[in-house]
Amino acid sequence: MRTRRGTAPEPGRPGLGHATRGRILFGGDYNPEQWPEETWHEDVRLMKEARVNSVTLGVFSWARIEPRPGAREFGWLDRLMDLMHEHGVGVVLATPTSSPPPWMGRLHPETLPRDEEGRTEWWGSRQHFSHSSAVYRRCAAAITEDLAARYASHPALTLWHINNEYCTFDYGDEAAAAFRRWLRNRYATLEALNTAWGTAFWGQGYDGWHEVLPPRRAHYLKNPAQVLDFRRFTSDMLLECYVAERDIVRRHTPGIPVTSNFMPMWVGQDAWRWAGEEDVVSVDLYPDPRDPLGAQHGALVQDMTRSQAAGGPWMLMEQAAGAVNWRGVNHPKPRGLNRLWSLQAVARGADAVCYFQWRQSRQGAEKFHSGMIGHAGEQGRGFREIKRIGSELALLAPRVADTRVAPDIAVLHDWNSWWAGEQDGRLSTEVDCAGLVRAWHRALWEAHLTTAFAHPEHDLSAYRMVVVPQLYLLTDTAIENLLAYARAGGTLVCGFLTGVADEDDRVRPGGMDERLRELFGIRTLHEWWPLDAGEQVACDGFTGTLWSEEIDADPAAAVEARYRGGELDGMPAVLRRGSVRYLSTLPEPAALRALLAEAADGAGVRPALDGLPDGVEAVRRGDLLFLLNHGRDPVTVEVPGSHRDLLGGALVRDSVRLERLGAAVLAP
Repeated sequence: MRTRRGTAPEPGRPGLGHATRGRILFGGDYNPEQWPEETWHEDVRLMKEARVNSVTLGVFSWARIEPRPGAREFGWLDRLMDLMHEHGVGVVLATPTSSPPPWMGRLHPETLPRDEEGRTEWWGSRQHFSHSSAVYRRCAAAITEDLAARYASHPALTLWHINNEYCTFDYGDEAAAAFRRWLRNRYATLEALNTAWGTAFWGQGYDGWHEVLPPRRAHYLKNPAQVLDFRRFTSDMLLECYVAERDIVRRHTPGIPVTSNFMPMWVGQDAWRWAGEEDVVSVDLYPDPRDPLGAQHGALVQDMTRSQAAGGPWMLMEQAAGAVNWRGVNHPKPRGLNRLWSLQAVARGADAVCYFQWRQSRQGAEKFHSGMIGHAGEQGRGFREIKRIGSELALLAPRVADTRVAPDIAVLHDWNSWWAGEQDGRLSTEVDCAGLVRAWHRALWEAHLTTAFAHPEHDLSAYRMVVVPQLYLLTDTAIENLLAYARAGGTLVCGFLTGVADEDDRVRPGGMDERLRELFGIRTLHEWWPLDAGEQVACDGFTGTLWSEEIDADPAAAVEARYRGGELDGMPAVLRRGSVRYLSTLPEPAALRALLAEAADGAGVRPALDGLPDGVEAVRRGDLLFLLNHGRDPVTVEVPGSHRDLLGGALVRDSVRLERLGAAVLAP
C-alpha cells in the first residue's frame, strides 16, 4: 500500500502549550542517577538560581529501574519526581527504551541489531536494540506500561519523551522477516515487487517471498530500489516502536503531550511522517561554534522543525552549553554564543530551550560534553551565562510564548527523494541533497529572508515563493502539486536533477518528467554534465559549481543566463518561463543569493528589516522583532520608529547598538 507523506500533527491533541502554560521551558536532561542523593538537593538550589523550570528524567534509566528481568525499582525516581515538584520544576519523563540493560542482550541475543555484514552490535553503548525484535518490543511495552501507570497522576509530569534519537538500522533475520511483511503490505504480490524493483536488471527476479532479504553486503552495486524501500521500512519500523510506547502513555495520561527528539537533518527518519504522530515536535541541535555558518545551520534546523510542527511552537530538546565531545576537536562556545543561539531558537519559534545536560558527567563516554553546570561548578563562566539566559527567557515568555513566525517562502524537502538520490550508482558523489538544501537556505538566510520547509505534496498556496534545491524523486501527486502552484501564479525556483525518477526510482522518459520540462521551458534534456570537485563553469554574470546540463530551451522560455566556453557554450544555465525559473547548475553563493533575492522581490517578499549589516539576523515572531548579531564586532542597526528592547528594557529610537554576539528583542 502506498502511503501519503507529510501529514500534519493530529488535531485535538495537547500541544507544547499544555506543558509551557505561557512560559518558555528552560532546563535539560537531568541524570541524577549518576550522582549521590545529596547532590540532588544542591541541584534544585542551583536550578532555582538559573530559573530552570523543566528537566528531562529517565532517558537512560532502564537498567536502574529493571536491574533484572521483571524487577521494578522506582523508589529513587519517586523521590526525584517529588523533589522536582516540591521546587516547582516540571518533568519531561522519558521512557528508557533507547538503552536496554545488559541482561536483555545476554538472555535474548536476537534483540541486538546486526549491520549489513552480519556483525552484532553489542551492549555497552546505547541504541543497541533491534526495532523488529518481538522480545525487545514486549519488554519496552512492559516497562513503559509500568512507568506510565506509576506516574500518570504525578503533579510534576508535564510531557512524555519516548526513547531517544531513534537511529538504529538492523539487517538481521528478524528484521528480514519484518521487511518481507512490510513489502507484502506495500506491494501485495511478487509481480508488483519485481516490477517496482526492476529485478529484470541483472536477472534478480524473485520467485518466493522467502528469497527477499535486506540489502546486505553484496559483491557489487546493490539494487537501488531495494535500498530505497529498506530506508522506508527502517523509518517505519522505528516509528512503530515509537507509536507503541506513545499509545501506552496516552492511554494513562490522555492530557499530557508526547514527543521524541529528532536529530537535525538526519537521513534515517522520514521526519514529515514522524511529526504527524507527535504532539510536540522536538529536535537536538549542535552547530559547531567554530563554523562560520553555524548560525545558518541553526536557522535551517529551526525552520525545518517549526515547519514539521505545522508552524506552531516547537521544542529545542538538546543543545550544548559549551563544547561537545564527538568532533575531532571540540571547541567551547565563546562568551555570548550560547545566549545568542538560544535566542535564535526562540526567534524562530521555539517555546522550549533545553540542554544536554544539566550537570556535566564525571564518568562515561560523555564526560567531556558540557553541561549547564560544568566541571567548574557554579562559579564557572558557563553557569553564569546559563543564569542570564534563564532570566531573559522568563522576561520574554509573556510576550513570546505561543506566538508564530509567518514566512512567505517555502523550501521543499523530502526524505524519499534524499534516500533515492544517495544510491551508489549515481552520477556524482559530489552532489549531496542535504548540502544543496543548506546552500539554498544559506542564500535565503543571507538575503535576510525567513523560510519555512514543506513536503512537495503539502498545500503550498500560502507561500508567495517556493524553492526546490533538488528533488530527484517526485511522485505524480507532488508534480501535479507544483504545477498547480505555478498555474496559480506562485513564484517557483527549481534546482537541477529534479523530477528525474518516480517513487520506485524509475527514470522518467526524457530524463525529467515531461510535465516539469514543459513547466521549466526545457524542450530536450540531452545530457547531464556533473562537475568534478572544485571544478567550475562560466555562465553569464556568475560562476556555476557542482553540476551542469546540456539542454535545449523551449521557444516559449527566456534564457536568463547561458554557459560560456567548453562543451556547453551558449546553452541555457538559467531558464525562466513566467514566474518559474530552472537552474541547471549551482551558482556560487553570492550569485545564488542575488538570484533568489531578486525572485523573492518580484514575488513581493521583503526582509524583516531593510539595510541590515552583514552578520545580523532579523526575524519577526508575532509582533516582536529579534535582532541577532552573529559578528565579532559591535554594530548599529537602523530601526525606524520607537521600540522597547525587552532584554534590557531600554527605549530604542531609530537605531539600536548590538554588541558582539549580542541581541535585542524589540516590541512596538
